[in-house]
Amino acid sequence: MSLLTIKSLTKRFGGVTAVKDVSFDVEPGSIVGLIGPNGAGKTTVFNLITGIYKPDEGQIDFKGKSIAGIPTHRIVSSGIARTFQTIRLFQNLSVLDNVLAGRHCRMKSGVLGAMLRYPRERNEEKAALLAALQALEFVRLREEAQNLAKNLAYGKQRLLELARALATQPQLVILDEPAGGMNEQETTSLVALIRKIQEQGITVLLIEHDMSLVMRVCERIVVLEYGRKIAEGTPENIRNDKEVIRAYLGAEEEN
Repeated sequence: MSLLTIKSLTKRFGGVTAVKDVSFDVEPGSIVGLIGPNGAGKTTVFNLITGIYKPDEGQIDFKGKSIAGIPTHRIVSSGIARTFQTIRLFQNLSVLDNVLAGRHCRMKSGVLGAMLRYPRERNEEKAALLAALQALEFVRLREEAQNLAKNLAYGKQRLLELARALATQPQLVILDEPAGGMNEQETTSLVALIRKIQEQGITVLLIEHDMSLVMRVCERIVVLEYGRKIAEGTPENIRNDKEVIRAYLGAEEEN
């Protein structure tokens, strides 16, 4: 059974159809890329999956259950985490506190328990701290734990967003332009990191304009144009697909 199933997904904004009749599956443990020219509807699809938008038509099933239109915090608790194209960190909090914020969805203590600090609450706090530090270690930011997020270099801020997502203990992590603003060395390290995430048993769905990264790391690729799916297949299939070439490079003019 697919981990994530998108079927006939459609989203309109007024008179504009941003996503129209899009369907694809994401298998457990896979790395899938969602690509297309600017304005193709990629981020809209991500926002539909993560509950920011409610679909007008279609299905979104995660682990065999519909998540279409349910609140974002419930989607995170179900096992889906994401990063954003535009960095959304708590800039004036420490690196560690940013990751702890992501871990909050796995904590069960209520207000009273947190105030009275019963043994169960203290143990839960220790477990959350350990998980946050492990996430920072995973992305090689452990030594930055006490620094303010705003003081990190841009590439490290992107890694911090990823650590926060991983702290939610996801089964599926959705990455929106993870290599945006990174230099070549940082991008190469990111490829290795995405593969390490897969090795942890976490499924990856990503949007990325860096085609070199997409072709290196993705096992399957879905291509959108003007909100519609125009191709799906392996990197080799997509590289040679005439519709994809036309969408990215334009149709060749006839003499």
